[in-house]
Amino acid sequence: MTAGFVVSGDRKEHEMANHLTPEELSKEFGIDRQEVIQLCIEESIPIYHGKIDKTLFQAHLAATRAGEAAA
Repeated sequence: MTAGFVVSGDRKEHEMANHLTPEELSKEFGIDRQEVIQLCIEESIPIYHGKIDKTLFQAHLAATRAGEAAA
């Protein structure tokens, strides 16, 4: 235990980053950087120190695309 946090020994040392820049997300999802930022603003996805939570962004993007397909 360190400073009130439990440190797990089974955690991978080189896990994939979960917080990415708008540029990295645009490359990964094949959309424009401005679209990434616009979606974050519209869906209230936080951009903290220039980074965006990939899992949260991906979930909102999938929901947005599903809504567009249903329309």
